[in-house]
Amino acid sequence: QVQLVESGGGLVQAGGSLRLSCATSGRAFSTYTMAWFRQAPGKEREFVAAIWTGVTTYYEDSVRGRFTISRDNAKNTLYLQMNSLKPEDTAVYYCATAARPGPPGPWPGTIATMKKYGSWGQGTQVTVSP
Repeated sequence: QVQLVESGGGLVQAGGSLRLSCATSGRAFSTYTMAWFRQAPGKEREFVAAIWTGVTTYYEDSVRGRFTISRDNAKNTLYLQMNSLKPEDTAVYYCATAARPGPPGPWPGTIATMKKYGSWGQGTQVTVSP
């Protein structure tokens, strides 16, 4: 059974940066689409970014240009570099792995939907102060 463990969250001032990591184990990593979602208090969980190969990435509009998703297949680890953070980025951030291996299909398709992802981490809190 695949396991995902996020780390790297914390408290940062607006304009600052954080780098989230998601260590995975339990199955092959490189053949699955990986994604980051986030959930703010009182709101639904929303898509942030996804990655298939190192050059095939997808972003939610509000984070494009500020966040960068990447993966290290040798380390079975997913990353999210977050720059120019804003208070509205405050949320619990979750990493997720697709339920099935292979390419994610055309954008948007199901890439930004929770139903595509079969396993989730426990989340890491990101708080951005004004």
